[in-house]
Amino acid sequence: MDSGMDLFAAAETSGFSSPTDSGAAGGSMKPFEPLAKRMRPRNFQEFVGQQEAVGNGRFLRQMIEHDQISSMIFYGPPGTGKTTLAQMIAGMTGSAFHKLNAVAAGIQDIRQIVKEADEQRRYYQKHTIVFIDEIHRFNKSQQDVLLPYVEDGRLILIGATTENPFFEVNHALLSRVRIVRLYQLNDGQLVKILRQALQDTERGLGSQALQVTDEVLLSIAQMAGGDARMALNILEGAASMLPLSGGEITMDMVQEILGQKVQRYDKKGDNHYDTVSAFIKSMRGSDPDAALHYLARMLAAGEDVKFIARRIVICASEDVGNADPMALVVAMNAANAVQFIGLPEAQITLGQAVTYIASAPKSNAACEGIFAALRDVKSRNCGAVPIHLRDAHYKGAAKLGHGVDYIYPHDYPGHFTRQQYLPKELSSAHYYAPSGNGAEKRLSEYLHQCWPERF
Repeated sequence: MDSGMDLFAAAETSGFSSPTDSGAAGGSMKPFEPLAKRMRPRNFQEFVGQQEAVGNGRFLRQMIEHDQISSMIFYGPPGTGKTTLAQMIAGMTGSAFHKLNAVAAGIQDIRQIVKEADEQRRYYQKHTIVFIDEIHRFNKSQQDVLLPYVEDGRLILIGATTENPFFEVNHALLSRVRIVRLYQLNDGQLVKILRQALQDTERGLGSQALQVTDEVLLSIAQMAGGDARMALNILEGAASMLPLSGGEITMDMVQEILGQKVQRYDKKGDNHYDTVSAFIKSMRGSDPDAALHYLARMLAAGEDVKFIARRIVICASEDVGNADPMALVVAMNAANAVQFIGLPEAQITLGQAVTYIASAPKSNAACEGIFAALRDVKSRNCGAVPIHLRDAHYKGAAKLGHGVDYIYPHDYPGHFTRQQYLPKELSSAHYYAPSGNGAEKRLSEYLHQCWPERF
C-alpha cells in the first residue's frame, strides 16, 4: 500500500471508526479542535521523527504497509506520536478502530468491543484495533481480560504508555505484544512540525499568514522539551493573540503565554526515574555541576525533599563510603535539617550536601563488601560462630567452652592481636577491599599491618 496515501480519506472509505472517540482521524476536521489535534499526521510523509521505529525499511513500517499488524505497546514520553501512529495504522490497514482511556474504561467496555470485533470479522473480514491510552493504569484483572482476545487475534491491541511497560504491564500480556520505543523529539524536529502548522492552510495556521523568526520557533521547541503537542499548543496560543489578517509572533508573546518553562517531570512517571538516576550518577561521578542541575529539576518540579535527602544519604554510603566518612555525617545532618527548616530554605541545605557528596573522594568498597558477604550467607554453608567468639556472659557458658579462648585486643600493643574471627568454613573469605582513596587509604594501611595476607 502506498505510504503517501491520505489516511483520513482511506479510513473513511474503509469503515475506520472510533465509537469511543468522536475526534478520531476518520471524522471530519472541526475548526474548534486544538491545533495539535488538527495537525496530526495523516501519512508517513507528514510524520516527523521516530525513524528508529517507522523509518524506511524498518520492521514496524513494513508491517503497516503490508497489513500484517500484531499487538504492540508504544512506550515513550508525551507528544511523541503514540496516538497518531495508532490511528495511522488503523487507517492504512482499513481496520475498525476503538480508542479507550485506561482511567475511564472498564472490563465491560472491552467485552463490548470484542462483540463488535466478532461482527467486523464475520461480516466484513476486517481487523479490529483497540487503542488503550495509559495502558499502565489498567489493573491486573483488566489486563487479564484482554489476554485471550489478543492471543486468538480477535483484537489487535495497541497500548500507549509513558511508563516503562516492563514495570507496569503484567508479564502475561507483555509476552503477547511487541514493545515499540518512541523517543523524545529533538528541537529540529519540533521546528519542522511548527513550520508545517504555519504553512498548512487547510488544517493549520497558513491562512493567517503569520510571521515567525527561526529564533522564536527554536525557543518554542526548547520550551516544549520534546513534546510536539505542547509546542503546537504554545504556537496556537501565540497566534490567537494576533488578528486573523496576520502579524508576527514574538518572543515576548511566547513568554507571556508560557509564564515560565513548564517542568517536564512527573513524580510517578518514567521522567522521574530518569532524572533521579541522572542525579545519583552525577554525584557518583564527582560532577557537582550536573548534580546541582538535576537537584534543581527535582526541586522545581515539586519533588518531596525527604525523598531527595534519602537518595543523598544512600549515595554517601554507597559511593563515598569510607573514602570520606564525613559524607554520611553531612548527608544525615542535611536529611534532618530539611525536615526542620522546610522549603524554600531547605534547597540551600540540599545544595550543600549534594556538592559535598559529589566533590568527595569515592569508594564503593564498603557497599561491595556487604553485598559479597550477603551472597555467601545466602548461598553457602557458612558454618558456626567460632566457639571462642560466642557469648560467655550467661551462667554455664564457660562449661560449654564459649569465649574461653578469646583474646582481648586491648590488652596488646596497638590494641590488636591476631586470632580467627570468621567461621573456619570461611577462613579464606575476603569481602572488604579498601580503595586507597581519601580516608580509606589510611584504613587500608592499618589493615595491611594487621592482616598483610589479606590487605
